Amino acid sequence: MFIYAIETTVKNTFLFLLLTVMTLSGCAQSLVETGDPAPAVKDYSYTIAPGDRLDIFVWRNEDISVSDIPVMPDGRISSPLVGDIMASGKTPIQLAKDIEMALVEVIRDPLVTVTVVGIVGAHSQQIRVVGEAAEPRAIPYRNDMTLLDVMIEVGGLTEFAAGNRAIIVRNINGSENNFNVKIDDLIKQGDLSANTEVAPGDILVIPESYF
Repeated sequence: MFIYAIETTVKNTFLFLLLTVMTLSGCAQSLVETGDPAPAVKDYSYTIAPGDRLDIFVWRNEDISVSDIPVMPDGRISSPLVGDIMASGKTPIQLAKDIEMALVEVIRDPLVTVTVVGIVGAHSQQIRVVGEAAEPRAIPYRNDMTLLDVMIEVGGLTEFAAGNRAIIVRNINGSENNFNVKIDDLIKQGDLSANTEVAPGDILVIPESYF
């Protein structure tokens, strides 16, 4: 009876984790399982998303420079002399160029800098952590971000975590791929070879230990 109960718990845990991965990754495609290291991120540029907050600096025109303005749910911002302008989906450099084009009729040779000071980001630009992290949540991706950076952000593992059975779920060319990561080796043993790069849009799933 005791053995049966353990087997049932194991099966239920496995099914729960599988459903969690499938649901959060939003795919109806089959997952490709691999133990190979996750590929490195190349040529990443952040694009502005609703909920972000921006500083807009217009050189030699501090009176129309603005700080900490929100990107509205429809993706637009409101800027002096420009009015409403679409920001979502653009890089800060692209948005700065669009604002310069709008200002050129009223300011001679405008020079604009856009800085993202509060990042929310779309799901495709976040790292989502589920399962046995101390503080599971979504984290905005940063350039050159690694697994160790992610674990610091979520406060490490719970005492029930099976860190060496964790997986990263990543969309590559429309296909969902699983990569095993060894969090226990990284943060408990100090094995820096386990400190793999993460990518925008990754889902890190940390299962519970069976016992």
